[in-house]
Amino acid sequence: MTMNHVWIITDDQSAVGELCGGGRQLGSQVSVILFSGHEQAEEAIAAGADQVYLFGKPGEDVIPETYSRSIAELLREKTADLVMVHSSIRGKLMAGRIATQFATSVLSNIVELTVEDSSMIAKHMVYGGLAIRTVKALSETVIVTVGSGIFEAMPRDAARQGRVIAVNPEVVNSGIRVLETRPKQGESINLSAAKRVVGVGRGFANKEDLKLAEDLAAIVGAEMGCSRPIAEGEKWMSKERYIGVSGVFLKPDIYISLGVSGQIQHMVGVRQAKTLVAINKDKNAPVFKQVDIGLVGDIYSVLPQILAKMKVQH
Repeated sequence: MTMNHVWIITDDQSAVGELCGGGRQLGSQVSVILFSGHEQAEEAIAAGADQVYLFGKPGEDVIPETYSRSIAELLREKTADLVMVHSSIRGKLMAGRIATQFATSVLSNIVELTVEDSSMIAKHMVYGGLAIRTVKALSETVIVTVGSGIFEAMPRDAARQGRVIAVNPEVVNSGIRVLETRPKQGESINLSAAKRVVGVGRGFANKEDLKLAEDLAAIVGAEMGCSRPIAEGEKWMSKERYIGVSGVFLKPDIYISLGVSGQIQHMVGVRQAKTLVAINKDKNAPVFKQVDIGLVGDIYSVLPQILAKMKVQH
């Protein structure tokens, strides 16, 4: 069973494919709200949208959140059943503003959405990822925030037909004025789309030692990811590569963790991997309770041997 009308709101074009994929699973009609141009709207249609509403790029002193009233009015007019907002910092703020105008609350940190007997059933993380709560939405319009890796994008279909509607939104004073906009520092990587990922943790003593993991990733054709301490504590890798409850969610064919202890905050980010492999010298590491293949051993001893054999085979 599906909902009648699913709406998607995102300020990140790279999230459109996955959200449209989820929208097509959950609804018979999918509409997308974008803050960009006609070219991006056509890409959304190719990804699965039936309609794209273009609110355009805000002016230099305007932020998209000021459009929340116009967006809520549009959702009410079109009788939106489900609104999926990309879980960016701006998206979460937008979702909250829209939800207040529907006298409801936002379901955040979603890991699964299903429709049962015309009702939306959501599973989302609570207590910092320590538990998964299942809830039934009671509001007529359900508003959720969805991160990367929850849904899978459909194959792009350039022949799909859809409508692009330009919107002239009402700009409501939000009490905030933009003083300056700077390009975001960091890598441009869509880790959630990777089919193979090698993840590194505190089992590595020095940044230079990550070369062992990089060599493995190069041989198997994988992207590199990491646990939170590596990105935010040691700053050995960018935050775009941090996997976990407040980072990236993966859905790869295989995830290989090297020196990762396997705390729940990290493992929720890889729970949808088809195959989990771990190497850790601590036989009692939590990671071994969740993997398909586990090897107890020191990565400094084990990895060079694995690399030597793989290089010979290549």
